[in-house]
Amino acid sequence: MFSHIENGKVRMVDVSEKDVVLRIATAEGFIKLKKETIEAIKRGEVEKGNVIATAIVAGTLAVKKTSELIPMCHPIPITSVKFDYEFEDEGIKMSCEVRAFAKTGVEMEALTGVSVALLTVWDMVKSMEKDEKGNYPETAIKNVRVVEKVKAP
Repeated sequence: MFSHIENGKVRMVDVSEKDVVLRIATAEGFIKLKKETIEAIKRGEVEKGNVIATAIVAGTLAVKKTSELIPMCHPIPITSVKFDYEFEDEGIKMSCEVRAFAKTGVEMEALTGVSVALLTVWDMVKSMEKDEKGNYPETAIKNVRVVEKVKAP
């Protein structure tokens, strides 16, 4: 049974009877970049500014606006947003952990946060990633997924 469909109509799930508990979700994703772009980010030589810091700010704002973007998502009082990242040979792996005391989970918030953070990285370095035709043959966002979801008792 689909919880967002009732009598053929879409609806927001009623969580009125659920208990408020600590909810934690972590999502991750990867952006594939040119080696030169990765090195420029590490050295702080990207023309638009600090790529990682900007991505984290953008991702945090996205977490807080998730219910405005995904129609059936409940507004949730977020208590913590934490990003982590690591440089790899072919790009950057980023994760977003979201915490809230709520009646429903925060996995959509974590997915939204990491997605927007990765999109922000792309936006910040797109001039370095373009080929001679203005396309992005090597750049790709991949493997965005929930890696952990916890509901504390």
